[in-house]
Amino acid sequence: MRPEVRVYPDLEALVGEAARDIAASVRDTIARSGRCTVALAGGRTPRRLYQLLAGERIPWEAVHLFWGDERYVSADDPQSNFRLARTTLLDRIAIPQDNVHPIPTHFGDPEEAAAAYEETLRQMFGSDPRFDLVLLGMGADGHVASLFPDSPALLESARWVVAVRTNAQPPVRITLTLPVINRAARVDLLVAGAEKRGVLHRALHGPFDPTRCPASAVRPQDGVVIWWIDQAAAGGVDSNGLYST
Repeated sequence: MRPEVRVYPDLEALVGEAARDIAASVRDTIARSGRCTVALAGGRTPRRLYQLLAGERIPWEAVHLFWGDERYVSADDPQSNFRLARTTLLDRIAIPQDNVHPIPTHFGDPEEAAAAYEETLRQMFGSDPRFDLVLLGMGADGHVASLFPDSPALLESARWVVAVRTNAQPPVRITLTLPVINRAARVDLLVAGAEKRGVLHRALHGPFDPTRCPASAVRPQDGVVIWWIDQAAAGGVDSNGLYST
């Protein structure tokens, strides 16, 4: 399915519309199936989105929150994706503690943490890890979650969650794999900033090459993918490939 691309003048306009649209999608999913499973992203762009989602009318008691990736640091570390979500979203909403499923980072071995989180997912989903919604950012190198260019994790086809070592800081991460991301009913990719123009073009129009541009591999098998882009990032993309609001 061809991606849906939405372009906005700036980050504030982007996240404002994204928050409203995502909230409506969550409500629709709950009305249809009684619950909504969401994988959250880390990074700079989602921060403002979470602040806005906290003010949306969402029945949080029916939402289960997971994480698409996590840096292998303590939960109160400033670099923790869980801490980001806690300070911008979780502390502002009435969500049952049992509905919040952070990636564990207290194991001595990150591989054990990855296996434990995969078991958490299996307890929720059984044999089919179909998230209702996966939120992703994209780095200037084209990485999504903690799937970086040239990472062996990009080739993983069996495991749902893996530990990875990257050149970023901190280097050790836990991440969902592409088969899980691409099993989602809906994936939202938020991209802002002029430094991402070139890689955005490759992700949307370049050859399919996940090892060089992991974001190009985000192609849900039986779902939709929506790219939320600000004008700064869109400036370097062929206008024939943009479908602006």
